[in-house]
Amino acid sequence: MQNREKFASRLGFILISAGCAIGLGNVWRFPYITGQYGGAAFVLIYLLFLLILGMPIMVMEFAVGRASQKSAARSFHVLEPRGTKWHFVSYIAIAGNYLLMMFYTTVGGWMLAYMVKMITGEFNGLTPDEVGAVFGGMLAQPGYMTAWMIVTVMIGFFVCSLGLQNGVERITKVMMSSLFVIMIALAVRSVTLEGAAEGLAFYLVPDFGRMFEAGIGEAIYAALGQAFFTLSLGIGALAIFGSYISKDRSLTGEAVSVCALDTTVALLSGLIIFPACFAFGIDAGQGPGLVFVTLPNVFNQMAGGQLWGSLFFLFMSFAALSTVIAVFENIISFGMDLWGWERKKTVVINVVLILILSMPCVLGFNLWSDFAPFGDGSTIQDLEDFIVSNNLLPLGSLLYLLFCTSRYGWGWDNFIKEADAGVGLKFPKAVRFYVSYILPLIILFILIMGYWQKFFAG
Repeated sequence: MQNREKFASRLGFILISAGCAIGLGNVWRFPYITGQYGGAAFVLIYLLFLLILGMPIMVMEFAVGRASQKSAARSFHVLEPRGTKWHFVSYIAIAGNYLLMMFYTTVGGWMLAYMVKMITGEFNGLTPDEVGAVFGGMLAQPGYMTAWMIVTVMIGFFVCSLGLQNGVERITKVMMSSLFVIMIALAVRSVTLEGAAEGLAFYLVPDFGRMFEAGIGEAIYAALGQAFFTLSLGIGALAIFGSYISKDRSLTGEAVSVCALDTTVALLSGLIIFPACFAFGIDAGQGPGLVFVTLPNVFNQMAGGQLWGSLFFLFMSFAALSTVIAVFENIISFGMDLWGWERKKTVVINVVLILILSMPCVLGFNLWSDFAPFGDGSTIQDLEDFIVSNNLLPLGSLLYLLFCTSRYGWGWDNFIKEADAGVGLKFPKAVRFYVSYILPLIILFILIMGYWQKFFAG
């Protein structure tokens, strides 16, 4: 068996883990729900949940990865007590990574396509309705969307084929560094627009009145859900990077760094989006519409808008590709860990597999649009997202949690020993009762509420 590859630097590990966590949800979902539930008041609750919900599970994923020196495909086999069946969790993790890429590659393709549209000036001189029609037109073209999905898949696997240090680490470092520079430039441009102050106040001044108006229960659940889903926990997407790091640093400190970067991107996104939308009197609407319809209209009205729009979609492409590369690295490690395949062989097999698996999502917007799994207007992408976000992420997180705290699993003592190895922040032992008994109930609540909201609410 070949020696396990390692990161060349601690910065590489932190940036790649953050790149995995930083995805499109940070950019369009976080600003929207922040505004909906009272701006800064919501952010405070979100940060609290990130600390008490996301962080412990992230440390546990890292610990399982580092202790086993394997990806999620084999880590439970290595660490589980003899005769137990914890290794079944690996199937959830493997399924989660593949399912996530079945729709994420399509959305990554949209970002690249829009970057090219912006650079070539396709939106120049279009009315708001015509800008909206560009997005609808793109979804109606299966060939066009397939081409961009293929480009996304090829970029991701090409980077992974170069190896951990020479490909994944080196290129992600450049992409993530560029992402932060571009975001800061966009945020500065946005907050200096005439009329931006109102958007800043909306976003940054706590308004608990607006939160109560929207419903305090709903606001708390939204903060809970965002804190949980933003880090891609529960499918071993982060555990793999734990397996690539040395025992020089404690894992809690590293998890704090990753969470801090993830949160910085989410907060900066709001600084880009709210002031710009308010400056031009445009509603910061939800979901894909915000990114693909609202913001191109904002850039159209802005001096130098073509440049700023191109930079925005370059940043969005980096956010999407950083996640794609991180999850592809995970998928490649499954083949290497399970069957001892060489990296290049695993890449070739998975290129074909992911291209085939990504097609239902592409076709769900056009040729297969009659299939509406959740009623009118829903798509295959909604179904795939629901399986991952509302089922596999919470279920996987619950199992990681129980594995690390239960005496029937890997156990608390083994977990603490691994998490605290090295210098840096130690995992607080005082929270043992909370993570063993209360946190599992919170995750169960998220799981049940996800179903309630999908099928029974409203």
